[in-house]
Amino acid sequence: MPIVNLNEEIIGVVFKNGTFIKEHEKIGLPVVIMAGGKGTRLHPYTKILPKALIPIGELPISEHIIQRFLEYGCSQYYMIVNHKGAMIQSYFNNIDKAYDIRFIEEAEPLGTGGGLSLLKGSIEQDFILTNCDILIDADYSEIYRIHKKKHNFITMVLSEYEVQIPYGVVQIDQDNNYGGVTEKPVLHYLINTGVYLVNERVITEMPRDTVMDFPDIVENYRKSGEKIGCYVVKQSAYMDMGQFEELEKMKEKLHAQ
Repeated sequence: MPIVNLNEEIIGVVFKNGTFIKEHEKIGLPVVIMAGGKGTRLHPYTKILPKALIPIGELPISEHIIQRFLEYGCSQYYMIVNHKGAMIQSYFNNIDKAYDIRFIEEAEPLGTGGGLSLLKGSIEQDFILTNCDILIDADYSEIYRIHKKKHNFITMVLSEYEVQIPYGVVQIDQDNNYGGVTEKPVLHYLINTGVYLVNERVITEMPRDTVMDFPDIVENYRKSGEKIGCYVVKQSAYMDMGQFEELEKMKEKLHAQ
């Protein structure tokens, strides 16, 4: 049975077994995908294919990313390319798609942030920035709502991350006296996923042809007094294909879905 709001728009569906599926709120933001890297951690795959076209099941990783954002009404995409960029363009130019995608070519690699200077005049609103090798199961409409509510200049999407030390960890004092041992402790961290909600000023204020990684851009704006917010997702919601082991985990998880 469909659930509708006061405007008679379907916002969800309730099935006979009681399962409720909520329709995603449409945010319609432009999405910038950084796809210029060489993907050296994925050699030999990336000796043949650019990272953005590494297949996860029947689709390349970049299409999985786009499909997630399409669920939130995002229909305009900008892909910044360098390494094997012609292959990426050829792929997207030869498939049927329900979205617009523009390719921005870096003459030289500009890092994970410097290529944004090539978008001057193209984006004049908040936008989503993402790397081309990660997937996040998150409510992007909720992230955007919090981004606006808190008046963030940039919102970083973080993931919980646990690491178990496979040994007993010993505590000692300054004189090397034994103070106890903790067997195989689990350490808890928050890590940067590589997904951000970004104010359009980042593009207009970016110097041209400057090599810069986006975390450095974030830090520069933090130091200048702009508000940098964070949104945290569960570790299970974060998938990174940057290394072979994680690539296989991503394949297994998406196949299971």
